[in-house]
Amino acid sequence: MHSTSPTSIEPPDDKAVIELISPDRLNPYLTACAGDTTAALALYRWNSDLAAAFFEPLGHLEIMLRNALDARLVARQQRRGRTTEWYTDTAVPLSGNARSDIAQAQQRAGRNTPVIPRGKIIAELSFGFWRFLLARQYKTSLWPDLAGAFPHAPNRALPTVEDPVKRLHKFRNRIAHHEGIWHLPLEARQDDIQTVLGFIAPTAATWVADASRINDVLARRP
Repeated sequence: MHSTSPTSIEPPDDKAVIELISPDRLNPYLTACAGDTTAALALYRWNSDLAAAFFEPLGHLEIMLRNALDARLVARQQRRGRTTEWYTDTAVPLSGNARSDIAQAQQRAGRNTPVIPRGKIIAELSFGFWRFLLARQYKTSLWPDLAGAFPHAPNRALPTVEDPVKRLHKFRNRIAHHEGIWHLPLEARQDDIQTVLGFIAPTAATWVADASRINDVLARRP
């Protein structure tokens, strides 16, 4: 068995890497770097590091947000004397799109299991589902109950919560589709994460911030 000395390994061919990433995808990075391919690839790699660093607190936010909203919907059912789950109760004023999302979540959660734990259904509902529960269409129906999920918000106005969640949903989708975020107001999105978590529970915001790698990655911008 032959081994190759590390010193004999040649550096990657930038042209081959660019072709595999695709020139169209890399073009914004090349433009930002005045056509310098080495710098553009460094910026592209840094963008990937940055996306990974943001995805961690965004994941914590998504889980904590959905559990906080679910708890309020459960309490709403109990207060109204409803014995069915809120996501199957036709009396809950959910949109057609929301009902479709729930049906798909139930289908995914029910694969290979005769009994579907409710927690699995909740986990299958996307960030977009929860984001749109905070839409203005629910201002007079669900929001009065959902507002209780944010006891530390400065007021009970729907836009106070919806606006940062809407920005984070769009931002998360860019990351999920491997789009560039390096040129966006990153500190503002970091603040949005902490703001929404702080509305739910300041201790949660601190817990997430303590483990965040975002500032370290921001400081390494090429």
